[in-house]
Amino acid sequence: MSLDQRREQEKQDRRDSILNAAEQVFFAKGFEKSSMGEIARTAQLSRALLYVYFKDKAAIMRGLMLRAAQAIRDRFAAAIEQVDQGVEQIDRIGHAYYRFSLEEPDYFDVLTQASTFEHLADEDEQSAALRTCSIEAMDLMVEALRKGVADGSLSSDRVADPVMTAFYLRGALHGVIMQCGKGTQMDPGHPDPEALITYTLQMLMQSMRP
Repeated sequence: MSLDQRREQEKQDRRDSILNAAEQVFFAKGFEKSSMGEIARTAQLSRALLYVYFKDKAAIMRGLMLRAAQAIRDRFAAAIEQVDQGVEQIDRIGHAYYRFSLEEPDYFDVLTQASTFEHLADEDEQSAALRTCSIEAMDLMVEALRKGVADGSLSSDRVADPVMTAFYLRGALHGVIMQCGKGTQMDPGHPDPEALITYTLQMLMQSMRP
């Protein structure tokens, strides 16, 4: 490894350690109640050095959003590799999204809050990477839908616009996942979350079949 490569690796390691510390602080206290000082202390850095890597806590939050987006994109990619037909790929993506909400709930919440995060549009390297990563995740869904139309497992009439369909599917499933949150345990009439998700995906898949 060259000297330049070693320096870049050291910078990336430091950025990762800061984000790890920020996860502890943000996820425990929330973004608004957290401070750069707390993150610096958790990362065992000086505030001055912290500002070398991130200009403010909004930039750090965008870094966590990027981590979350990368995690869901990678789950979508892994889900698609498991099956061949487009309809099966979409179904697996749906289940992967639900498992993501269960297994990485803090990241799921971060992505849920991203649409209302007022500093999301601030331009920096991370915001550009976040947009790219989000596009890549949606592209995986779009390509699975196109594959389904091509292999006959999805209706070309019902999936006339794969891009619009992908956004509709993700929005519909996200809404149901939100209904399966912790608060639903207080509602004795609420269906079992796993059963509701399975039913939702069955209905969505059926609505797109030939």
